[in-house]
Amino acid sequence: MKLQENGDASQLSDIPTLRKRARQHIEDGAVTSSYAADRGTVLRLLNEALATEIVCTLRYRRHYFMADGLQAEAVKKEFLEHAEEEQAHADLIAARIVQLDGEPNFDPRGLAERSHAEYVPGDSLQAMIREDLVAERIAIDSYKEMIAYIGPRDPTTKRMLEEILAKEEEHAEDLSGMLHDVAPALRAGRATG
Repeated sequence: MKLQENGDASQLSDIPTLRKRARQHIEDGAVTSSYAADRGTVLRLLNEALATEIVCTLRYRRHYFMADGLQAEAVKKEFLEHAEEEQAHADLIAARIVQLDGEPNFDPRGLAERSHAEYVPGDSLQAMIREDLVAERIAIDSYKEMIAYIGPRDPTTKRMLEEILAKEEEHAEDLSGMLHDVAPALRAGRATG
């Protein structure tokens, strides 16, 4: 059922062929014979993305609880919102892994090694924002590479990753703005204190 870019309808499968193929290897669930990606590699990449999202969720939650000072209240709200969105990403990725007949790896052993982003606690509000921004930039590059690798071979996974990428870019923009807002205020506070 490979449709040429020019829209050549002769490449479409007829109804009996579609029905016959659907009955073959039915235990594979969503993974049909037309699945064109290397499933093992996609599952590995998705489990790495899952670990990354879990580490980011944990780091944002820590930052939410640890942030203090005059500038902290607005930043804390963003940290909590980002933590919840990262957890939602992890849930989407885990569900897709299962759809691809894989197993999401939630094992805490090795979580930091599987994650593309690091868990850096940050010792000040500015350091927390900076570390979260670094992690978002890592996620952006990681997702772009995964999307390019998967290409048209797995459109469902590609679309999911593109949606997550858009949210990560939004997070990076939020954090960049916070960094610009918080840094001058912190310097001004030190000067008057």
